[in-house]
Order: sequence, then C-alpha cells, then structure tokens
Amino acid sequence: MEGGRIVLWLVTGNRHKLEEAREALRGYPVDLRAADLEKFEVQADSVEEVALTAARFAYAALRRPVVVDDTSLEIRALNGFPGVYANYVYRTIGLRGVLKLLEGVDDRRACFKTAVAAIVPPWEKVFIGTTCGVIVEEPRGGRGFGYDPIFAPEEGGGRTYAEMSLEEKTRVSHRGKAFRMLGEWIAQMVKVGGGGVGR
Repeated sequence: MEGGRIVLWLVTGNRHKLEEAREALRGYPVDLRAADLEKFEVQADSVEEVALTAARFAYAALRRPVVVDDTSLEIRALNGFPGVYANYVYRTIGLRGVLKLLEGVDDRRACFKTAVAAIVPPWEKVFIGTTCGVIVEEPRGGRGFGYDPIFAPEEGGGRTYAEMSLEEKTRVSHRGKAFRMLGEWIAQMVKVGGGGVGR
C-alpha cells in the first residue's frame, strides 16, 4: 500500500483495457499500473477459471498484487458461441465473420461477461460483470476496440459501445461493472486497514 492506496498490476497488452479499467476505478483507492508481462492463456470452460489461472501465473512471476481480466461473448442464436473463445474468433474471422453467421437471424441478443481476478495477498478474488444487448447488423462508431462496433448494450439507448465515450461505455459495460466491484472490495480493505497487502 502506498499513501492509503493499493498498487495493483494489470496484466494486459491492450491499452484500451487499461484505460477502461482505470476509468472504472476512478474514485477508488487503487493505483492501477500496467505489468510488463504477457498474459498466460489457458483453455477452460469459464472466464472465471481463465482469469484466475492467469492471475496466479502473473503473481508467481511478479510477486506483487495483480489483476487479470478475461471476457466471453455469448450469442443466443449461436447457442452461446463464441463464449470464452471470443478473442480467438475476433482474431480469426473478425466482426464481418460474426455478422455473416447472423445473416437472416432475427434474435440477435447477446451477453458479454468479464471476470476480473485479483490476487492481493493473502486473498484471491474474482468479480463478474455482465452486460446484455444485441449484435447490430452493421458496425457503427469509431471508438473502443474489439466487438465494440457491433454490440449495442441494453442501457445504451440503441448505441453501440463504439458510439459511446469512454466514460459512457465504462458506466454500462461488463468490464466496467467488474472493475467497480473490485474497487468496492479494495475500498473496504483499505477502510479496515489493508492488512496483508504487499507492494
């Protein structure tokens, strides 16, 4: 702990994730820093397991309080596909490939789920944020990253994530929800003294 704030090292090579996490944690006693470490990727059936396993590897390497997130996208008409393989699907077939799978499909409902795994000795915690909405028919907006141009959250007034400012997106996004839960937990920890928290 430094000056009443807990230093957490976020393991990600994605600067957009770092920006969103910092926005979500604004106002909480957390100093979020980027860890110079590649995220350990494991195949598992749940984002919780993927994130926690990666966090354990990161902590073993850094020996500092760490946080790792992982996200799934479940599209109802595709029986939950791509699920935990959302990143792989994005890298291989891209947004156009996903939209092609949904051609002629009326039910375009989908849910994003992010697991944020934190290891702050002696604790291991996983926080889950979920946001549901629809996959739009054509990409819209020039902000964000990944699936943002084709996902319109229920709380977004019909706009895609990519049509929102960082602050607007973080307020309703799956990642923002999970990181705010982390922030609440950290705030409670600091309030009671933060015993056991390392640098």
